[in-house]
Amino acid sequence: MMVSFAQIKETTPMVFRQGCGTRVVLDHVMSKWGVLVLSSLSEGTQRWGELRREVDGISEKMLASTLRTLTEDGLVHRESFPAVPPHVEYSLTPLGRDLMERMLPLVEWVADNAGEMLRRSE
Repeated sequence: MMVSFAQIKETTPMVFRQGCGTRVVLDHVMSKWGVLVLSSLSEGTQRWGELRREVDGISEKMLASTLRTLTEDGLVHRESFPAVPPHVEYSLTPLGRDLMERMLPLVEWVADNAGEMLRRSE
């Protein structure tokens, strides 16, 4: 059974209100680049260059910023290996994997319905 937004707010009355940390987390997780980076990492561990190619259109600056934010949020793990040139790998943390189990159905829905929605707006 699906939980309603009203039920969520009833359980935690201040949730998603102005100044609540849930809005910050929602912004990080649901931003265009956040969704695409997390979705890419749901396929497994990736290096910087792999992520840059996978997340088509993201700039180096935005990828760095997004990865830093998602790492600070505890959703992405960054592992640096002592090598020349530098070797860094990114993967989802257990919290990130839990999130993506819930978010991938939404990503699939968007992929399945975007065409129809865009046609309606023409």
